[in-house]
Amino acid sequence: MDALTGTALIEAQHLVKKFGTKVAVDDVSFQVYGGEIFGFLGPNGAGKTTTIKMLVGLLQASSGTAKVGGHDVAASPIPAKAASGYVPDEPNLYGKLSGREMLYFVGDLFDLDRPLIARRTEELMHMFSLDEAVDDLVESYSHGMQQKLSLAAALIHDPKVLILDEPTVGLDPKSARLIKDILRQLADRGAAIMLSTHIMEIAQRMCDRIGIINQGRLAAVGTMDDLRSMGQGKTDLEDIFLQLTGGVEDAEIAEVLK
Repeated sequence: MDALTGTALIEAQHLVKKFGTKVAVDDVSFQVYGGEIFGFLGPNGAGKTTTIKMLVGLLQASSGTAKVGGHDVAASPIPAKAASGYVPDEPNLYGKLSGREMLYFVGDLFDLDRPLIARRTEELMHMFSLDEAVDDLVESYSHGMQQKLSLAAALIHDPKVLILDEPTVGLDPKSARLIKDILRQLADRGAAIMLSTHIMEIAQRMCDRIGIINQGRLAAVGTMDDLRSMGQGKTDLEDIFLQLTGGVEDAEIAEVLK
């Protein structure tokens, strides 16, 4: 299916976020459709995480509209959040709960039936190879294990929308590949997946469309073919990204360290 024929499940409409006099996000508009993985790229400080936090309701937009699953995040926050799962760049979990208790807690928040929570907990913990740690305290988990538990918690209510901020940071290659495969399967089932990443290879191989943000403004949105048409002969995403975001300055290490 052409992703653009699906339903827009994530919508940013002229989003602006100001912190005092600083404009962190400046008139950003894009859509993410059911059935696609949308990569959201940008240099450090470009506005990626700020945009994501407005979409998931953790920050209030200064102006503009964020919609998730057709619900205005500001006007109807509960149904918007019920339609989505969010994985932050740093796992935000309760260390004194076990892995099982953490997923039960999240399932209860979404008002799932206990038998359904129990079944999905077993299935998710197995899928993420956390079976043997299911009753261990979360604080004893490694960073990678916590990252996988955070994704399991985001998936337990089977959301139509999944928003992830740097989901593969700190993961070993096997775990990173597992998460990439899971995201593709979710998109193939009709979910809208939005992820930010600094890893160009992941974005180029995984994402159906890519948005590039720079200094708070969208520099480009489109498929890899669309981006190549903007890249003045560049074909690799890393080269296109550097061209659209100002490139890199040449530096001689000998001069820096002399």
